[in-house]
Amino acid sequence: MSRLRMGIIGCGAIAQIQHLPHLRELSDEFEIAGLCDLSARLLEALGDEYRVPVAGRHRDYESLLASDVDAVIVCPSGRHDIPSIAAARAGKHVFVEKPMCTTEAEARAMVAAADEAGIVLQVGYMKRHDPGYQYARDRVAEMPDARFIQVNHLHCDNSLHLRDFKVLRFDDVPTDGRAEETADRRQAIASELGYASPEDMPAAIVRAFGTILGSMIHDIGNLEGLFGPPTRVISTEIWADGRGINTVLEYPGEKRAVCTWVDLTELPEFTETLEIYGSRRRVRVSFPSGFARGADTVATIHAIEPGGEASRRTLTWHENPFKNEIRHFRQCIVDGVEPITPGRRVVADIALVRDIVRAYVHR
Repeated sequence: MSRLRMGIIGCGAIAQIQHLPHLRELSDEFEIAGLCDLSARLLEALGDEYRVPVAGRHRDYESLLASDVDAVIVCPSGRHDIPSIAAARAGKHVFVEKPMCTTEAEARAMVAAADEAGIVLQVGYMKRHDPGYQYARDRVAEMPDARFIQVNHLHCDNSLHLRDFKVLRFDDVPTDGRAEETADRRQAIASELGYASPEDMPAAIVRAFGTILGSMIHDIGNLEGLFGPPTRVISTEIWADGRGINTVLEYPGEKRAVCTWVDLTELPEFTETLEIYGSRRRVRVSFPSGFARGADTVATIHAIEPGGEASRRTLTWHENPFKNEIRHFRQCIVDGVEPITPGRRVVADIALVRDIVRAYVHR
């Protein structure tokens, strides 16, 4: 397979800022063979920009999946599980952007469909492909103990990042079915959290669930890459109408991770840090926003050297992890390599979103 023929399901911000430019830059490895979006005007604009033939521009994912694409990137604004399962059944390899889905049952159905079809199902946790994260992961593996983990995720409004990019949007997207899909999602969340009906669910809980699933899931995935799934959720606090979240997770070996996500909308400053503390080594990683291109990831290592002296090293990377992860996806397909973030390992992350919120609801 010389070039992987790629289809994109959902041509919104992340497709325009990250996936499409990288596929074009990596034209020796990929061909943009199909686009799918509800907006006809967006399909026309992006199809022209990326030289996708008219026959490769689709208003529904079923027609895209009936074409000769080898694989799809699933990144619509709505559900990811349904088109991912359909793609697997059509024999297409699937790169699904986060969040993989909403419920554990949906995640298991996606994995089952991928296994039955024998296709690659990779979840888009780009930070796991960041060389700064991977360097820190290797240093943590060398630690004789890791006693305490701290995650801070201070999130400004996404519009403050998006203003630095040209993101095309049009007003020709049909609204049919949107209300029904929203109602279905609320019902699914209510069932996950043990509410009798969606009407019983406070708005703050809905917002917090969506924030953990859509943003804090990166931190959950980063921790899974270091320590595996947590053994339990010790506690959760939700405040500021669901715009503040703190949870304490226990990992094997009695490790404790304190994870905080706070919405700080107006200041154009994004902070996401992962810190691991041991008796002789401390590892800290600072990540850029997922909407950044070319921004630095910084890792700092504090350690006691063999001679007993304390040292501090700071290293910086500016590789784009989105590009790294799509190349890894191709390697998994062509060479049979196991994905760093296979769907089967992300099932536990989706279940953890539910368990974090449940710890607050049922406290």
